[in-house]
Amino acid sequence: MIRVLIAEDMHILREALVELLSLEDDLSVVAGVASGLEIVPAALEHRPDVAVIDIDLPDLDGIAAAAELRTALPECRVLILTALTKPGTLRRALGVQVAGFVPKDVAPAELAAAIRTVAAGGRAVDPALALVALEAPASPLSRRETEVLRMSATGAQPVEIAERMFLTYGTVRNYLTSAVAKLGAHNRVDAIRIATESGWI
Repeated sequence: MIRVLIAEDMHILREALVELLSLEDDLSVVAGVASGLEIVPAALEHRPDVAVIDIDLPDLDGIAAAAELRTALPECRVLILTALTKPGTLRRALGVQVAGFVPKDVAPAELAAAIRTVAAGGRAVDPALALVALEAPASPLSRRETEVLRMSATGAQPVEIAERMFLTYGTVRNYLTSAVAKLGAHNRVDAIRIATESGWI
């Protein structure tokens, strides 16, 4: 029996996924959560084999949560389920070594098959999304610049970002300035827009 965790913030969709997967003889949904911050605690409690995670989650996005889950419970494989098809999104997901990446409009049988593939140690990446990722340019931002810009996109000010990341205020300002320059943006807001549209944050 393959133990599955579902992370999806839309209640009706989460319940539908639970119902659909419960119809499969070899799949058992052991937990369902609505935010990125709930994923690791639920996984540590229920020990799923596969976590099916939506990217667009509140509090902590699915890719960042997947990275945390890999550290906390490396034996749990991650399958990203998303409606987002921004070019950089798949690159980000593969960058944190998720095992699968499928669109939300996938047929139930295909989702079940993807979960089985991932649980068995394989990769399940939608061909159309993979092609988009291969054709997309890689992010010019460093890991730290990406983190700082992502936090800035939530409305956090440089002082707050510095406190949360254990950096100096000046260092945070430097990361933001270099991010703006690398993206050819007019200012921080424009840099956030460019990075968001490209799927880099």
